[in-house]
Amino acid sequence: MSRQLLVTSALPYANGPIHLGHLIEYIQTDIFVRFQRLRGNRCVYVCADDTHGTAIMIRAQQEGRTPEQVIHDMSLSHQRDFDAFSVSFDHYGSTNSKANYEVCCSIWAALRAAEMIETREVARLFDPKLQTFLADRFVKGDCPRCGAKDQYGDNCEACGSTYPATELNNPRSVYSGATPELKPSQQLFVKLTPLQQFLTDWTQKSGALQSEVANYLAGHFLDKPLQDWDVSRPNPYFGFQIPDAKGQYWYVWFDAPVGYIAATAEWCQQHGESLDNWWRNPACEIVHFLGKDITYFHTLFWPAMLHIGGFQLPRRVQIHGFLRVGGEKMSKSRGTFVTAAAYAKHLPPEFLRYYYASKLSPKIDDLDLIADEFIGKVNSDLVGRVVNLASRAARFVEQTGLSATYPDDGGLFARAATAGTTIAEAYEACDFREATRICMTLADAANEYVEQRAPWTIKKDPARARELQDVCTVVLNLFRQLAVYLAPVLPDLAHKAGVLLHAPIHHFDAAQAPITGTKVAPFTHMMNRIEPKQVEAMFADAAKEAAAAKVAMPSAGPEPAAAIGGTGSVEPLAKEPLAGEITIDDFQKIDLRIALVVAAEEVPEAKKLLRLTLSLGAGTTRNVFAGIKGAYDPKLLVGRLVVMVANLAPRKMKFGMSEGMVIAAGTDGEVYLLSPDSGAKPGQRLH
Repeated sequence: MSRQLLVTSALPYANGPIHLGHLIEYIQTDIFVRFQRLRGNRCVYVCADDTHGTAIMIRAQQEGRTPEQVIHDMSLSHQRDFDAFSVSFDHYGSTNSKANYEVCCSIWAALRAAEMIETREVARLFDPKLQTFLADRFVKGDCPRCGAKDQYGDNCEACGSTYPATELNNPRSVYSGATPELKPSQQLFVKLTPLQQFLTDWTQKSGALQSEVANYLAGHFLDKPLQDWDVSRPNPYFGFQIPDAKGQYWYVWFDAPVGYIAATAEWCQQHGESLDNWWRNPACEIVHFLGKDITYFHTLFWPAMLHIGGFQLPRRVQIHGFLRVGGEKMSKSRGTFVTAAAYAKHLPPEFLRYYYASKLSPKIDDLDLIADEFIGKVNSDLVGRVVNLASRAARFVEQTGLSATYPDDGGLFARAATAGTTIAEAYEACDFREATRICMTLADAANEYVEQRAPWTIKKDPARARELQDVCTVVLNLFRQLAVYLAPVLPDLAHKAGVLLHAPIHHFDAAQAPITGTKVAPFTHMMNRIEPKQVEAMFADAAKEAAAAKVAMPSAGPEPAAAIGGTGSVEPLAKEPLAGEITIDDFQKIDLRIALVVAAEEVPEAKKLLRLTLSLGAGTTRNVFAGIKGAYDPKLLVGRLVVMVANLAPRKMKFGMSEGMVIAAGTDGEVYLLSPDSGAKPGQRLH
């Protein structure tokens, strides 16, 4: 029986371009949506730009434009980027819309009627230079829990704690660099304690959340009385003015998730549908995709708003991790990101869709974009294993077409058809890594058949023309089967497969039966191999964009001063005095290179050693044993850049050959790996 699903991605903020970190979410969501449509389910995918807040207001002032002009231009840019990566929204709206205001008013009225709103005076951080109150995300300082520096005003990326911005140590405005002042402000709060039991039951028993998310909420929020939620900001502020509170505006996190409902309402109006059939219908499965940094907004505040407003709660909230590039965490605020436009200028977007899919599991693990791995995976999996099937068979049957009946293939097609159930289950579970893994296993079996039957050899004997047609019929059907299974990930390849074989792919079940007797179109290249220079050019462009953006951005003031010297700085030097002098000639004998950790594992027989596989680029790798076992989790080292001594003579150990040394600091058993600044590349020499 067909299912009804309403699917959303978190709304991108209208203050900057889409980057590769964002695309994890939208590609993940789009794969899920395309799979549901291929299964014959009714699936509507809505999204919108998140447009309100202090950041938009200040940017507009600095650029001499209205906030409406800023968000209009950014919406066009966002939609161009999403279109380039084949993200298939049914409707894309804006939170600065009449529909969104109306739904906000409806939920607000329900909260008022439930007596869950109260007004109180609180001290808020105020930027004395810009003369505006600062949203939590626009204050940085030292975490009040663990002391980590350069953390946002609402949560710490180092320890995961959440806290009011007023608790930050050494706070500063990210816009002016000024030290914020505490000023009294009349604020409106939503009381959440009346819903504590409801939220506990929903988060722990509904099955809507991943187990690690449910456990996180239980241990960090629901184990004590929930704090009231501050949902207003005083004038000046770009957003919706609260109808019954003059001079007060809904905080962006109040009206942003309401954008899911508003976007649905706009789609319904365009298609003659009823909003209640989507948001008040228990048969409709509402599915949210979002990043782990906004977990508690979507799993505590948002369910509370939906419950009081009389809307259906999400049936599933699928949360993903962050993106790292070469071991470095992407961060829009620090400018260390590759934009979607910079990528699309140099590389086919389908390659990134596949790379992400091959790494995405149902868990909340971070993904790492490693250049060498990306190049190798695309060239090997897509070009060498999938498209290679079509290119090695299609040209031999352009004149004759496929056989009238499907030949004996030793059970290959039947086994792959049976695998469709497991692949479908993996897609449903958002285990795209498993789905693509199974597909590549099937591709290997198909390529082995090609090698055994060698159609290029059969072609040489005109008497074996029928055999050639039969072999190519098998190969092209196995290729089409893979194109069906990979269609949620690679919609463009699926389209090309349909054109090649005059059999468009519209349903997942198309992989269950072979096609016969159809014509075969002239073969054209479906995918080209990635050259390393393409990836290098992409990163070069991204670096230029980041540098230009940094110059154009308003000064955020000086970074907090790092602790240099002090009482603890002499002790290491005293324990390990400086070595005797050497000459520059001595130093130049040591070849220090940047290396990328592409694999890391424990050496079971050794107490301190990890086995590292280090890439120096250009296909050169080194096997190194490093005494860092107690200091680093090997899984977290993969994708990290390190410094290695590259010309150290190989040393034979009982565990294997060690072909270099990684550089680390520390005394008394402490170990700290040295890492280069962002932008360094494997193989570069240290001078």
